[in-house]
Amino acid sequence: MTDMGYVLAGIAVMSGITWAIRMVPLALIRRRFTNRFLLSFLYYLPYGVLAAMIFPAVFTSCGSVPVSVIAAAVAVLLSFFHARLTVVAAVSVAVAWLAGLFLAR
Repeated sequence: MTDMGYVLAGIAVMSGITWAIRMVPLALIRRRFTNRFLLSFLYYLPYGVLAAMIFPAVFTSCGSVPVSVIAAAVAVLLSFFHARLTVVAAVSVAVAWLAGLFLAR
């Protein structure tokens, strides 16, 4: 099998597994959940997974830990005050850029 064949086979297997993971519970569980704890857990699960994937990269993306900490602190502060996601991202990038300029001296 060629390298492209391995890649296509890998994509097919991963697609099948991803599909099965999503469809099997949907096919097996017919009733609605009423447990408040389970509903709360399922509601916040995507946010927790996203935070776990992004948070470590925050401190290595700028090349400098102090710059990363300043930008992350600004992002958390803006999020605390319910700023929109695009505003949080844009301001955090701008703060990281400015902090990198001033702290690189």
